[in-house]
Amino acid sequence: MTLGLWITIIVVLLIAGAAFVLAMRRRNENVRQARRSEASEQRDLARATQLEADRLTAEAEERAARSKREQLAGEQRRIAASASRASAQELRSRADEIDPDL
Repeated sequence: MTLGLWITIIVVLLIAGAAFVLAMRRRNENVRQARRSEASEQRDLARATQLEADRLTAEAEERAARSKREQLAGEQRRIAASASRASAQELRSRADEIDPDL
C-alpha cells in the first residue's frame, strides 16, 4: 500500500471518529433534554397534585369546623331546653303552692 492510501484511510477514520463523537454528543444532549422535559412535566403534575391535596385538606377542615359548630350549638340547645324544663317545673311547683284548691 502506498503512503497516500494510508493517509486517506487515516483521514477517513478520523473523520468517521469525529462524526461518531459528534453524533453521540447530540444523542446525549437529546436524552438530557428529554429528561429535563419529563422532569418539568413531573414537577407540574406534583404542583397540581399538591394543590388538589391542599384543597381537599381545607375542605375537610371546613367540614370539621362546621360539624364542631353544630355540635356546640346542639349542646347549647340541650342546655337551654334543660333550663326551660327546670323553669317550667319551678313555675308548676309555685302554682301548686299558691293554688288554694290543692
